[in-house]
Amino acid sequence: MKIFMEIPDHVQFIVKKLTDAGFVAYLAGGCVRDLILGLKPKDYDVATTATPEQIMQLFKRTVSVGAQFGVVKVLLNHESYEVATFRGKNAEEDVLRRDFTINGLLYDLREQRVIDYVGGLKDIQMKLIRAIGDPQDRFEEDKLRMIRSVRLAARYRYQIEEKTFCAVQKLAYKIKEVSPERIRDELVKILTEGNAAMGIQLLQDSGLLVHILPEVSRMKGVPQPPEFHPEGDVWTHTLKMLENLQNPTPELAMGVLLHDVGKPVTFKIKDRIRFHGHAEVGAKLALEICQRLKFSNKEKDTIFQLVRDHLKFLNVKNMRPSTLKRFLRGEHFQDLLELHRLDSISSKRSLENWEFCKDQLALLGKEALNPPPLLRGEDLIAMGYVPGPIFREILNFVEEAQLEGRISTREEALELVKQTYPREEKA
Repeated sequence: MKIFMEIPDHVQFIVKKLTDAGFVAYLAGGCVRDLILGLKPKDYDVATTATPEQIMQLFKRTVSVGAQFGVVKVLLNHESYEVATFRGKNAEEDVLRRDFTINGLLYDLREQRVIDYVGGLKDIQMKLIRAIGDPQDRFEEDKLRMIRSVRLAARYRYQIEEKTFCAVQKLAYKIKEVSPERIRDELVKILTEGNAAMGIQLLQDSGLLVHILPEVSRMKGVPQPPEFHPEGDVWTHTLKMLENLQNPTPELAMGVLLHDVGKPVTFKIKDRIRFHGHAEVGAKLALEICQRLKFSNKEKDTIFQLVRDHLKFLNVKNMRPSTLKRFLRGEHFQDLLELHRLDSISSKRSLENWEFCKDQLALLGKEALNPPPLLRGEDLIAMGYVPGPIFREILNFVEEAQLEGRISTREEALELVKQTYPREEKA
Protein backbone atom coordinates (compact mmCIF):
# COMPACT_ATOMS: atom_id res chain seq x y z
CA MET A 1 0.00 0.00 0.00
CA LYS A 2 1.56 3.27 -1.19
CA ILE A 3 1.21 6.14 1.27
CA PHE A 4 3.19 9.31 1.96
CA MET A 5 4.25 9.79 5.57
CA GLU A 6 6.00 12.78 7.05
CA ILE A 7 9.11 11.39 8.73
CA PRO A 8 11.57 13.42 10.87
CA ASP A 9 14.91 14.26 9.23
CA HIS A 10 16.96 12.24 11.71
CA VAL A 11 14.93 9.11 11.03
CA GLN A 12 15.28 9.62 7.27
CA PHE A 13 19.03 10.08 7.75
CA ILE A 14 19.36 6.75 9.61
CA VAL A 15 17.36 4.80 7.04
CA LYS A 16 19.21 6.43 4.10
CA LYS A 17 22.61 5.69 5.62
CA LEU A 18 21.67 2.03 6.08
CA THR A 19 20.21 1.62 2.60
CA ASP A 20 23.10 3.52 0.95
CA ALA A 21 25.42 1.01 2.60
CA GLY A 22 23.52 -1.82 0.92
CA PHE A 23 21.29 -2.90 3.79
CA VAL A 24 17.50 -3.23 3.83
CA ALA A 25 15.96 -0.84 6.37
CA TYR A 26 12.33 -0.12 7.22
CA LEU A 27 10.43 1.79 9.85
CA ALA A 28 8.79 -0.82 12.04
CA GLY A 29 6.21 -1.40 14.74
CA GLY A 30 4.26 1.17 16.70
CA CYS A 31 5.51 4.23 14.81
CA VAL A 32 4.05 2.89 11.54
CA ARG A 33 0.77 2.08 13.30
CA ASP A 34 0.50 5.59 14.75
CA LEU A 35 1.43 7.30 11.47
CA ILE A 36 -1.35 5.38 9.72
CA LEU A 37 -3.76 6.47 12.47
CA GLY A 38 -2.67 10.09 11.99
CA LEU A 39 -0.99 10.22 15.40
CA LYS A 40 2.47 11.51 16.26
CA PRO A 41 4.66 8.56 17.28
CA LYS A 42 6.39 8.75 20.66
CA ASP A 43 9.45 7.16 19.10
CA TYR A 44 10.68 5.70 15.83
CA ASP A 45 12.12 2.20 15.43
CA VAL A 46 14.08 0.95 12.44
CA ALA A 47 14.40 -2.73 11.45
CA THR A 48 17.30 -3.70 9.18
CA THR A 49 19.40 -6.52 7.74
CA ALA A 50 22.52 -4.89 9.25
CA THR A 51 24.01 -6.60 12.29
CA PRO A 52 24.62 -4.67 15.55
CA GLU A 53 28.35 -4.51 14.69
CA GLN A 54 27.61 -3.09 11.24
CA ILE A 55 25.16 -0.56 12.68
CA MET A 56 27.78 0.63 15.20
CA GLN A 57 30.37 0.98 12.42
CA LEU A 58 28.03 3.11 10.31
CA PHE A 59 27.09 5.66 12.98
CA LYS A 60 29.41 7.75 15.14
CA ARG A 61 27.48 7.62 18.39
CA THR A 62 25.72 4.40 19.38
CA VAL A 63 24.79 2.44 22.47
CA SER A 64 24.27 -1.32 22.47
CA VAL A 65 21.10 -1.79 24.53
CA GLY A 66 20.36 -5.40 23.71
CA ALA A 67 23.10 -6.99 21.66
CA GLN A 68 21.58 -10.43 22.25
CA PHE A 69 18.37 -9.15 20.66
CA GLY A 70 20.19 -7.22 17.97
CA VAL A 71 19.16 -3.75 19.24
CA VAL A 72 21.37 -0.66 18.99
CA LYS A 73 20.50 2.92 19.92
CA VAL A 74 21.72 5.51 17.43
CA LEU A 75 22.29 8.91 19.06
CA LEU A 76 21.74 12.05 17.00
CA ASN A 77 21.95 15.39 18.79
CA HIS A 78 19.87 14.87 21.95
CA GLU A 79 17.63 12.14 20.53
CA SER A 80 18.06 8.36 20.38
CA TYR A 81 16.55 5.91 17.90
CA GLU A 82 16.40 2.14 18.18
CA VAL A 83 17.78 0.25 15.22
CA ALA A 84 17.22 -3.52 15.38
CA THR A 85 18.52 -6.35 13.27
CA PHE A 86 15.78 -8.47 11.67
CA ARG A 87 14.79 -11.41 13.86
CA GLY A 88 15.01 -14.10 11.20
CA LYS A 89 16.35 -14.27 7.65
CA ASN A 90 14.28 -11.41 6.26
CA ALA A 91 11.63 -8.78 6.97
CA GLU A 92 8.71 -11.22 6.83
CA GLU A 93 10.30 -13.58 9.37
CA ASP A 94 10.98 -10.58 11.61
CA VAL A 95 7.34 -9.50 11.48
CA LEU A 96 6.07 -13.00 12.24
CA ARG A 97 7.94 -12.86 15.56
CA ARG A 98 6.31 -9.59 16.64
CA ASP A 99 3.36 -9.38 19.02
CA PHE A 100 0.23 -7.97 17.34
CA THR A 101 -0.77 -7.42 13.72
CA ILE A 102 -1.15 -3.66 14.17
CA ASN A 103 2.47 -3.63 15.39
CA GLY A 104 3.64 -5.83 12.52
CA LEU A 105 3.59 -3.15 9.83
CA LEU A 106 6.72 -1.91 8.05
CA TYR A 107 7.23 1.29 6.07
CA ASP A 108 9.60 1.56 3.12
CA LEU A 109 10.73 5.19 2.93
CA ARG A 110 12.26 4.88 -0.53
CA GLU A 111 9.12 3.51 -2.14
CA GLN A 112 6.75 5.25 0.31
CA ARG A 113 4.75 2.11 0.88
CA VAL A 114 3.44 0.12 3.84
CA ILE A 115 4.48 -3.52 3.89
CA ASP A 116 1.86 -5.71 5.56
CA TYR A 117 2.55 -9.44 5.92
CA VAL A 118 0.04 -10.12 8.70
CA GLY A 119 -3.17 -8.18 7.97
CA GLY A 120 -2.35 -5.29 10.27
CA LEU A 121 -3.98 -2.70 8.00
CA LYS A 122 -7.25 -4.64 7.99
CA ASP A 123 -7.18 -4.98 11.79
CA ILE A 124 -6.63 -1.23 12.13
CA GLN A 125 -9.70 -0.77 9.95
CA MET A 126 -11.62 -3.35 12.02
CA LYS A 127 -10.28 -1.86 15.28
CA LEU A 128 -8.95 -5.20 16.49
CA ILE A 129 -6.00 -6.28 18.62
CA ARG A 130 -4.98 -9.64 17.17
CA ALA A 131 -1.88 -11.66 18.03
CA ILE A 132 0.36 -12.59 15.10
CA GLY A 133 0.13 -16.32 14.46
CA ASP A 134 -0.80 -18.50 17.44
CA PRO A 135 -1.70 -16.23 20.40
CA GLN A 136 -0.48 -18.72 23.01
CA ASP A 137 2.91 -18.95 21.30
CA ARG A 138 3.22 -15.15 21.24
CA PHE A 139 2.30 -14.85 24.93
CA GLU A 140 4.57 -17.72 25.98
CA GLU A 141 7.47 -15.87 24.28
CA ASP A 142 6.80 -12.82 26.47
CA LYS A 143 4.03 -12.91 29.07
CA LEU A 144 3.99 -9.12 29.30
CA ARG A 145 2.31 -9.10 25.88
CA MET A 146 -0.91 -10.10 27.65
CA ILE A 147 -1.02 -6.76 29.51
CA ARG A 148 0.10 -4.97 26.36
CA SER A 149 -2.92 -6.33 24.48
CA VAL A 150 -5.11 -4.68 27.12
CA ARG A 151 -3.15 -1.43 26.98
CA LEU A 152 -3.42 -1.16 23.20
CA ALA A 153 -7.12 -2.04 23.24
CA ALA A 154 -7.80 0.67 25.85
CA ARG A 155 -5.58 3.28 24.25
CA TYR A 156 -7.24 3.03 20.83
CA ARG A 157 -10.66 1.81 22.01
CA TYR A 158 -10.21 -1.41 20.03
CA GLN A 159 -11.55 -4.88 20.78
CA ILE A 160 -9.24 -7.78 21.54
CA GLU A 161 -9.85 -10.49 18.94
CA GLU A 162 -11.61 -13.54 20.42
CA LYS A 163 -8.81 -16.14 20.12
CA THR A 164 -6.29 -13.62 21.41
CA PHE A 165 -8.47 -12.75 24.41
CA CYS A 166 -9.14 -16.42 25.19
CA ALA A 167 -5.38 -17.03 25.20
CA VAL A 168 -4.92 -14.16 27.68
CA GLN A 169 -7.59 -15.64 29.96
CA LYS A 170 -5.98 -19.08 29.74
CA LEU A 171 -2.45 -17.87 30.50
CA ALA A 172 -3.26 -14.95 32.83
CA TYR A 173 -1.81 -16.74 35.87
CA LYS A 174 1.62 -16.76 34.18
CA ILE A 175 1.84 -12.97 34.37
CA LYS A 176 3.53 -13.49 37.75
CA GLU A 177 6.59 -14.68 35.84
CA VAL A 178 7.14 -11.14 34.53
CA SER A 179 9.31 -8.73 36.52
CA PRO A 180 7.40 -6.23 38.72
CA GLU A 181 9.12 -3.31 36.96
CA ARG A 182 7.78 -4.32 33.53
CA ILE A 183 4.28 -4.89 34.91
CA ARG A 184 4.39 -1.50 36.64
CA ASP A 185 5.39 0.30 33.44
CA GLU A 186 2.52 -1.25 31.43
CA LEU A 187 0.05 -0.55 34.24
CA VAL A 188 1.08 3.11 34.42
CA LYS A 189 0.65 3.42 30.65
CA ILE A 190 -2.84 1.92 30.89
CA LEU A 191 -3.71 4.50 33.54
CA THR A 192 -2.18 7.54 31.81
CA GLU A 193 -2.50 7.04 28.04
CA GLY A 194 -6.28 7.50 27.99
CA ASN A 195 -9.34 5.29 28.58
CA ALA A 196 -8.00 4.05 31.93
CA ALA A 197 -11.39 2.70 33.02
CA MET A 198 -11.63 0.51 29.94
CA GLY A 199 -8.10 -0.76 30.55
CA ILE A 200 -8.73 -1.69 34.19
CA GLN A 201 -12.04 -3.36 33.27
CA LEU A 202 -10.25 -5.40 30.60
CA LEU A 203 -7.57 -6.43 33.10
CA GLN A 204 -10.38 -7.65 35.35
CA ASP A 205 -12.28 -9.46 32.58
CA SER A 206 -9.14 -11.12 31.27
CA GLY A 207 -8.19 -12.52 34.67
CA LEU A 208 -4.96 -10.52 34.80
CA LEU A 209 -5.96 -8.07 37.52
CA VAL A 210 -6.38 -10.69 40.24
CA HIS A 211 -2.74 -11.67 39.72
CA ILE A 212 -1.36 -8.13 39.32
CA LEU A 213 -3.50 -6.23 41.84
CA PRO A 214 -5.66 -8.64 43.85
CA GLU A 215 -6.45 -5.80 46.28
CA VAL A 216 -8.11 -3.83 43.47
CA SER A 217 -9.91 -6.86 42.07
CA ARG A 218 -11.53 -7.37 45.50
CA MET A 219 -13.31 -4.01 45.22
CA LYS A 220 -15.76 -5.55 42.74
CA GLY A 221 -19.07 -6.35 44.42
CA VAL A 222 -18.33 -4.43 47.64
CA PRO A 223 -21.54 -2.40 48.23
CA GLN A 224 -21.63 1.23 49.35
CA PRO A 225 -24.37 3.26 51.07
CA PRO A 226 -26.70 4.31 48.22
CA GLU A 227 -27.42 7.67 49.84
CA PHE A 228 -23.79 8.65 49.22
CA HIS A 229 -22.95 6.37 46.29
CA PRO A 230 -25.95 5.91 44.01
CA GLU A 231 -23.50 4.96 41.23
CA GLY A 232 -22.93 1.52 42.78
CA ASP A 233 -20.24 -0.55 44.44
CA VAL A 234 -16.61 0.41 45.15
CA TRP A 235 -15.49 -1.00 41.79
CA THR A 236 -18.05 1.03 39.81
CA HIS A 237 -17.18 4.20 41.72
CA THR A 238 -13.47 3.76 41.01
CA LEU A 239 -14.09 3.12 37.30
CA LYS A 240 -16.20 6.29 37.09
CA MET A 241 -13.28 8.25 38.55
CA LEU A 242 -10.88 6.68 36.06
CA GLU A 243 -13.24 7.59 33.21
CA ASN A 244 -12.86 11.25 34.14
CA LEU A 245 -9.05 11.26 34.41
CA GLN A 246 -7.44 13.81 32.09
CA ASN A 247 -3.69 13.66 31.41
CA PRO A 248 -2.90 12.54 34.97
CA THR A 249 0.51 12.15 36.52
CA PRO A 250 1.33 8.48 37.26
CA GLU A 251 0.99 9.27 40.97
CA LEU A 252 -2.48 10.77 40.59
CA ALA A 253 -3.61 7.88 38.38
CA MET A 254 -2.41 5.33 40.94
CA GLY A 255 -3.94 7.41 43.73
CA VAL A 256 -7.33 7.31 42.01
CA LEU A 257 -7.08 3.57 41.37
CA LEU A 258 -6.13 2.85 45.00
CA HIS A 259 -7.96 5.58 46.94
CA ASP A 260 -10.66 3.15 48.15
CA VAL A 261 -8.54 0.00 48.21
CA GLY A 262 -9.06 -0.14 51.99
CA LYS A 263 -12.86 -0.46 51.71
CA PRO A 264 -13.11 -4.24 51.11
CA VAL A 265 -11.22 -4.99 54.34
CA THR A 266 -13.02 -2.36 56.46
CA PHE A 267 -16.56 -3.09 55.21
CA LYS A 268 -19.09 -3.31 58.06
CA ILE A 269 -22.86 -2.92 58.37
CA LYS A 270 -24.02 -1.13 61.54
CA ASP A 271 -26.65 1.59 61.28
CA ARG A 272 -25.63 1.59 57.60
CA ILE A 273 -22.72 0.41 55.49
CA ARG A 274 -19.52 1.84 56.93
CA PHE A 275 -15.80 1.70 56.12
CA HIS A 276 -14.20 2.90 59.35
CA GLY A 277 -10.56 3.89 58.87
CA HIS A 278 -10.51 2.86 55.21
CA ALA A 279 -8.23 5.78 54.21
CA GLU A 280 -5.52 4.79 56.69
CA VAL A 281 -5.87 1.06 55.93
CA GLY A 282 -5.90 1.83 52.22
CA ALA A 283 -2.75 3.94 52.47
CA LYS A 284 -0.88 1.00 54.01
CA LEU A 285 -2.15 -1.32 51.28
CA ALA A 286 -1.21 1.23 48.63
CA LEU A 287 2.31 1.39 50.04
CA GLU A 288 2.59 -2.41 49.94
CA ILE A 289 1.39 -2.44 46.33
CA CYS A 290 3.85 0.28 45.32
CA GLN A 291 6.69 -1.57 47.01
CA ARG A 292 5.70 -4.78 45.24
CA LEU A 293 5.68 -3.02 41.86
CA LYS A 294 9.01 -1.27 42.57
CA PHE A 295 7.82 2.32 42.35
CA SER A 296 10.45 4.89 43.33
CA ASN A 297 10.51 6.16 46.92
CA LYS A 298 9.17 9.53 45.81
CA GLU A 299 6.30 7.92 43.88
CA LYS A 300 5.48 5.62 46.81
CA ASP A 301 5.39 8.57 49.21
CA THR A 302 3.09 10.60 46.95
CA ILE A 303 0.64 7.75 46.30
CA PHE A 304 0.59 6.87 50.01
CA GLN A 305 -0.29 10.48 50.92
CA LEU A 306 -2.99 10.75 48.25
CA VAL A 307 -4.76 7.66 49.57
CA ARG A 308 -4.26 8.58 53.24
CA ASP A 309 -5.46 12.19 52.91
CA HIS A 310 -8.29 11.92 50.36
CA LEU A 311 -11.02 12.20 53.04
CA LYS A 312 -9.57 15.29 54.72
CA PHE A 313 -11.63 17.53 52.43
CA LEU A 314 -14.72 16.57 54.44
CA ASN A 315 -13.43 18.75 57.29
CA VAL A 316 -11.76 21.67 55.49
CA LYS A 317 -14.35 24.23 56.57
CA ASN A 318 -13.89 23.30 60.23
CA MET A 319 -10.10 23.29 60.23
CA ARG A 320 -8.15 25.79 62.29
CA PRO A 321 -6.49 28.40 60.05
CA SER A 322 -3.04 26.90 60.70
CA THR A 323 -4.23 23.36 59.89
CA LEU A 324 -5.96 24.51 56.70
CA LYS A 325 -2.92 26.46 55.52
CA ARG A 326 -0.63 23.48 56.09
CA PHE A 327 -3.09 21.28 54.22
CA LEU A 328 -3.34 23.67 51.25
CA ARG A 329 0.42 24.09 50.92
CA GLY A 330 1.14 20.35 50.88
CA GLU A 331 3.64 19.21 48.26
CA HIS A 332 1.08 17.02 46.49
CA PHE A 333 -1.98 19.17 47.09
CA GLN A 334 -2.83 19.78 43.41
CA ASP A 335 -3.04 16.05 42.74
CA LEU A 336 -4.99 15.58 45.97
CA LEU A 337 -7.39 18.37 44.98
CA GLU A 338 -8.00 16.75 41.59
CA LEU A 339 -8.54 13.36 43.24
CA HIS A 340 -11.17 14.96 45.48
CA ARG A 341 -12.89 16.54 42.47
CA LEU A 342 -13.03 13.18 40.70
CA ASP A 343 -14.27 11.51 43.89
CA SER A 344 -17.05 14.09 44.22
CA ILE A 345 -18.31 14.04 40.63
CA SER A 346 -18.26 10.22 40.66
CA SER A 347 -20.59 10.01 43.68
CA LYS A 348 -23.31 12.14 45.27
CA ARG A 349 -20.93 14.61 46.91
CA SER A 350 -21.07 18.26 45.93
CA LEU A 351 -18.04 20.25 44.82
CA GLU A 352 -18.53 22.69 47.69
CA ASN A 353 -15.36 21.73 49.56
CA TRP A 354 -13.36 21.61 46.34
CA GLU A 355 -14.53 25.15 45.48
CA PHE A 356 -13.76 26.30 49.04
CA CYS A 357 -10.16 25.08 48.74
CA LYS A 358 -9.75 26.69 45.32
CA ASP A 359 -11.05 29.97 46.72
CA GLN A 360 -8.76 29.79 49.75
CA LEU A 361 -5.72 29.11 47.57
CA ALA A 362 -6.49 32.18 45.47
CA LEU A 363 -7.35 34.33 48.49
CA LEU A 364 -4.37 33.50 50.69
CA GLY A 365 -1.57 33.31 48.15
CA LYS A 366 1.86 31.70 48.62
CA GLU A 367 3.16 34.20 51.20
CA ALA A 368 0.30 33.61 53.64
CA LEU A 369 0.42 29.83 53.17
CA ASN A 370 4.15 29.54 53.65
CA PRO A 371 5.51 32.69 55.33
CA PRO A 372 9.24 33.02 56.12
CA PRO A 373 9.93 31.51 59.56
CA LEU A 374 10.14 33.99 62.43
CA LEU A 375 12.61 31.82 64.38
CA ARG A 376 15.19 29.16 63.56
CA GLY A 377 17.20 26.67 65.58
CA GLU A 378 20.08 29.10 66.06
CA ASP A 379 17.68 31.57 67.70
CA LEU A 380 16.69 28.94 70.25
CA ILE A 381 20.36 28.15 70.96
CA ALA A 382 21.02 31.86 71.48
CA MET A 383 18.16 31.89 73.98
CA GLY A 384 19.90 29.12 75.93
CA TYR A 385 17.85 26.10 74.87
CA VAL A 386 19.70 22.81 74.44
CA PRO A 387 19.30 21.28 70.92
CA GLY A 388 17.06 18.21 70.82
CA PRO A 389 13.55 17.00 69.88
CA ILE A 390 12.08 19.98 71.75
CA PHE A 391 13.35 22.29 68.98
CA ARG A 392 10.91 20.85 66.44
CA GLU A 393 8.05 21.17 68.90
CA ILE A 394 8.90 24.82 69.66
CA LEU A 395 9.36 25.83 66.02
CA ASN A 396 6.11 24.10 65.01
CA PHE A 397 4.34 25.91 67.85
CA VAL A 398 5.73 29.26 66.70
CA GLU A 399 4.75 28.60 63.09
CA GLU A 400 1.25 27.63 64.17
CA ALA A 401 0.85 30.94 66.01
CA GLN A 402 2.18 32.74 62.94
CA LEU A 403 -0.26 30.96 60.60
CA GLU A 404 -3.11 31.72 63.03
CA GLY A 405 -2.20 35.42 62.89
CA ARG A 406 -1.48 35.61 66.64
CA ILE A 407 2.11 36.76 66.05
CA SER A 408 3.81 38.41 63.09
CA THR A 409 7.26 39.59 64.25
CA ARG A 410 10.45 37.98 65.52
CA GLU A 411 10.13 39.83 68.82
CA GLU A 412 6.63 38.46 69.37
CA ALA A 413 7.88 34.96 68.55
CA LEU A 414 10.73 35.24 71.08
CA GLU A 415 8.36 36.44 73.78
CA LEU A 416 5.87 33.62 73.02
CA VAL A 417 8.63 31.01 73.37
CA LYS A 418 9.81 32.49 76.70
CA GLN A 419 6.28 32.39 78.08
CA THR A 420 5.35 28.94 76.79
CA TYR A 421 8.65 27.09 77.17
CA PRO A 422 10.37 28.58 80.27
CA ARG A 423 13.93 27.37 80.71
CA GLU A 424 14.98 25.80 83.97
CA GLU A 425 17.39 28.11 85.75
CA LYS A 426 20.70 26.51 86.68
CA ALA A 427 21.34 26.26 90.43
